[in-house]
Amino acid sequence: MHFGSVPTVGVDALTPADFLLDVREDDEWEAGHAEGALHIPMSDFVARYAELTEKAPEGGKVYVLCRVGGRSAQVTQYLVQQGVDAVNVEGGMQSWEAAGRPVVTDQGGAGTVI
Repeated sequence: MHFGSVPTVGVDALTPADFLLDVREDDEWEAGHAEGALHIPMSDFVARYAELTEKAPEGGKVYVLCRVGGRSAQVTQYLVQQGVDAVNVEGGMQSWEAAGRPVVTDQGGAGTVI
């Protein structure tokens, strides 16, 4: 799949201060996610877009994650078209986990990427 000129970064470029948007489905989120990420599934994204605009930092970057990077690239492309400074996270949550970044559940315990 080619998404044109979608801005992309690797997990290693992310800092704890970055705003993360997880677009995976509910079961994936519940199994494990990045702490502090905003969760809006890609399937609900357009309907729930206002949640992102409320929570995202004014004028800041939005780093978009899915499992491996395909869904997040599509959402990133959509956000860029809306004028949002959005960046796709290459390799998604699989790269996040592989890089040793914490994966948690809603209860705060150790999570897993499915």
